Parts: sequence; C-alpha cells; structure tokens
Amino acid sequence: MAKARTIFREFLKSPNKVGAVAPSSRFLASAMLNELDWETLRTVVEYGPGTGAISKYLLRRVQDHQKYFAVELNASFIAGLRRRLPELQVFNESVSDIRSICDREKVDWVDGIISGLPWTSFPESLQEELLEATLSVLADKGQFVTFAYVHGLPLQNARRFRRRLKETFSSVKVSPVIWRNVPPAIFYSCRK
Repeated sequence: MAKARTIFREFLKSPNKVGAVAPSSRFLASAMLNELDWETLRTVVEYGPGTGAISKYLLRRVQDHQKYFAVELNASFIAGLRRRLPELQVFNESVSDIRSICDREKVDWVDGIISGLPWTSFPESLQEELLEATLSVLADKGQFVTFAYVHGLPLQNARRFRRRLKETFSSVKVSPVIWRNVPPAIFYSCRK
C-alpha cells in the first residue's frame, strides 16, 4: 500500500514524468521479463524502476554471470528503492546519460532493457533523445521492452512513439492486453 501511495503522490506532483498511478502488477512484470532471452543475456538495464515493482522480479531472475542495474531520475523513488531493495544497484541519473553510466560500469553493450518510463507523456524531442541514448548502448539484436497503458494508446504521443519504435528497431511485437494490471497495459518487445 505504501508503494501505491508513493507512486500516486509522485504522479500528482509530475504527471509528465511519472506516468503510473499504481505499481506495475506481477502479471505485467512477468510477461515483460519473459520476453528477454535469458539464455544469452549478459547485461540488463531497467529504466525508471519507480518503487521496484518490476525490479524485485528482475533481481530474482538475474544470475551471477549477468549484470543488472537500474536508472531512476526521481530521488523520492531512489530512497524507497534503497530501503526496499538494498541489493539493487540504481543510479540517480537520466536515461540520456546511459552511455556514460555504462562506461563507468565497464559495460560496452547492453543485451536487454526493460523500461518503465512514461514514453507517451514525453514530448517528441525527449522521446528522440532517450531512444538515441538507448541505441548507443543496445547491442546488435539487443532487446528493448517497454509498456504503455491501453487508455493512452489512441493519443497522438502514443501513436507517434509506436511509429518511432517501428522506424528504430528491426522488429516490434505488441503484446496482448494485460488486463490484470491497473490500469490495463500492453508492452512493446523490440529488437535492434
């Protein structure tokens, strides 16, 4: 309940930066994580872990030979993540800095990115900036998985983002609706 209050409070303060009104469900987290090729995955990064709803499942899936870290801009979320998931390596930086974060971590290429960012709330310029930063670290055939809420799909920013994904990645799959998420969501599974 505390995580839900935190997300809702942050959403009310900055709806264009925090797109969620509730933590992602285990159903959405599981479906997104099942998209990753865990057999070949060496490095996975999570964008916008928020309260850690997906992070806790990622931590369970990552093996000793795999590297995982998260990037979260919101300092309020960082404090909660450090309390609830002390084993999570999280950087309080922007995704636009992902190349420099990877360089500091001695990561040449990222094999998988799970994103909880509210892409459709972002203006086109920010969508472009963050996607370019993503491409600068994503390995050939690397995977990018991000979700969107069903109610927002008809909006112009959501349609533009979907088009941009199709222009950027060699393949883009759209999941069935995850009805057991609040609000219901789909996710995009993209390959570089």
